[in-house]
Amino acid sequence: MGNQKVPTWAAIDIGSNTIRVVVARYISDHLEILATDEEMVRIGESVTSTGEISAQKSAAAIATLRAYKALAEQYAASPILAVATEAIRQAKNREEFLAGVLEATGLVVHLIEGDVEATLTFYGATCGLGKEAPVPARIGVMDLGGGSTELVLAKNMQMNWRISVPIGSGWIHDRYFHADPPTHDDLAVAATFLQTYVQGLRIKQRPPLLVVTGGSANALLRLARYAFHVSAQETHLTYEDLLRCEGLLSALPAQEIAERYKVPASRAEILPAGVLIIRTMMVHLQVREISISSHGIREGVLLAYARHGSQWLQRVRCSARDVTQEAVEVDAEISRAASESAEEPFDRSGHRMLLDRTRKMLERRDEVLKHEDVEAVHRMRVASRRLRAVLDAYESACNPKLFKKAYRCVKQLADMLGKARDTDVMIEHLRAQLEQTPAEEQLGIQWLIDRLSSYREQHQVVLEAFLKQIDEDAWKRKIVACLPVGGVENGKS
Repeated sequence: MGNQKVPTWAAIDIGSNTIRVVVARYISDHLEILATDEEMVRIGESVTSTGEISAQKSAAAIATLRAYKALAEQYAASPILAVATEAIRQAKNREEFLAGVLEATGLVVHLIEGDVEATLTFYGATCGLGKEAPVPARIGVMDLGGGSTELVLAKNMQMNWRISVPIGSGWIHDRYFHADPPTHDDLAVAATFLQTYVQGLRIKQRPPLLVVTGGSANALLRLARYAFHVSAQETHLTYEDLLRCEGLLSALPAQEIAERYKVPASRAEILPAGVLIIRTMMVHLQVREISISSHGIREGVLLAYARHGSQWLQRVRCSARDVTQEAVEVDAEISRAASESAEEPFDRSGHRMLLDRTRKMLERRDEVLKHEDVEAVHRMRVASRRLRAVLDAYESACNPKLFKKAYRCVKQLADMLGKARDTDVMIEHLRAQLEQTPAEEQLGIQWLIDRLSSYREQHQVVLEAFLKQIDEDAWKRKIVACLPVGGVENGKS
């Protein structure tokens, strides 16, 4: 590529506890991190206390945002994307705060919903997953913030369930901990509340791998390294590691924790709440070990921008809605089938739904093969996701071996369609960006467009070859065969 310039972007996350920034370059679906920083402002503290962002917190936030904008400009980052989460969502004076930020810094801050926050966090926290060890088919990603916690479940790296709850480390600390360190009674009351709350979450499946991100999770990893000699290369913490951290945090005041173990004092104050939340969720999900990710919502924002350009937020909102809608549609369809008919048993209704979704997906094949409409791939990809949602819903009733074979076929097709779609979107975004870019920067962007276009044409050959070899009747038989129907030969309709 020579001296051609690769675009540099920045993302800022205004959280309940912390404001963070990341500056990065995007190269071949990979983020090259150039700079990061964070500042504990604890906006959520004033929101919890009064329902509003105080003048003091607002001034501290604006000062931090000015500094981060200057940092991004040192790297010529453009655009600088900013998002705000739970504390700002809950503040009565959020509009006044966002307007003040715009006036003082020129930054447009997007106030994002909990499901969007969960989706972006999933993008960021999983961006480096699988480089050092194989990733299980089912994983969970948990983002522990100051004012909220997001949990996403995924199968084969495709999100299929997510929730955002308005409980975070700062929220628990401000409501339940009245001493430093917290008393035994304070800890017991907070633990009872968390156990009761978490038990009410309708989590359908427990993932074997839980990735945890957020300031408290990373601070606990640092604490374990300093206090208990956990390896500097280790990114996992066991349940026993967290128990030891909790014991230390309940025995020493925050200032002593900060001085001994290189944890910022403001972070040390809320760590007892953070470790309690993580432990409670581990018990509920039945996992004995967590993986800590240093990436999160900021990296997710940059990846979304790389894939979708100026439409990044709209696309992520649509994606978040799709995850919810697909789950709702499948649940509703299953419930409807069950309520409509004592005459049609569960296995027959599932057989019918699988056959219907398979037909709808394969009906999209011809328009993808024509390679004329850029949205054709998207439509077939959506249909494949809907089929996978039905397979997920009926997995417990399926023959395990036949289910794996059927699911593997659908996943292979969905992955190929996903690569094509993501590449189409990136090319579309870069072409739009090219028209608004100064002449001296256009060579770098054009190089990326040419490289992606060449890859897309090569991938189209592979995709077409795969689609042409599909035997529709055989696919239908294979997919419906995984859910046996009593007395009926599978695949016939």
